[in-house]
Amino acid sequence: MNILLNKAHFPVTVLGPGRRIGLWLQGCTIRCKGCVSQDTWPADPARAMPVKALIDWCKRTSNNELDGVTISGGEPFDQPRPLAALLDGLIAWRAAAGLDFDLLCYSGYPLKTLEQRHAKLLARLDAVIPDPYAAGRPLGGLWRGSDNQTLVPLSSRGTERYASCVDQAQATDAKRMQVSIEDGKLWMIGIPHRGDMAALEDLCRQRGLELKAASWR
Repeated sequence: MNILLNKAHFPVTVLGPGRRIGLWLQGCTIRCKGCVSQDTWPADPARAMPVKALIDWCKRTSNNELDGVTISGGEPFDQPRPLAALLDGLIAWRAAAGLDFDLLCYSGYPLKTLEQRHAKLLARLDAVIPDPYAAGRPLGGLWRGSDNQTLVPLSSRGTERYASCVDQAQATDAKRMQVSIEDGKLWMIGIPHRGDMAALEDLCRQRGLELKAASWR
């Protein structure tokens, strides 16, 4: 089975606890206003890859030294069957290798919608961050973009790792974004503050660097 994938990166340290694999799926029908990842919106068939190949990449790249996997997008739940295959592969790897990494997934759908439509997918996850990004609302809690978004532990592992983070605020004085340069592209990983990306663009322009295809506009 194939899955539409925008990007995979390791280690990610700003979207969940510890050193994590980050997987951004391709395709989103929600398309929140102000989204900083608009490049993930089109369901581009050119982004298809076998789920098995993605699992193999995760194993090879992390060398079994990871604390979790964060799945974002795009909208992961717009690909329910491929997402199920991905989660099953990650769970099988975790069990076979005797590992204890957690599975965290972002979604723009409300929790109630996910519970009604995708209960079997939620049962495979350790935690979920649901609800659409709301650009007009204040910055949300830890690892969240707006204050309407919640962090919901879904398993005993999820409760152990995330219960103390549910009401934790963003540390605004210690805000971190990761930067990755790959194939001539600059990737910003994390949850930016309001205006951060425009400020970054202005700073680049002042230094003679033009960002021709920014994902946030």
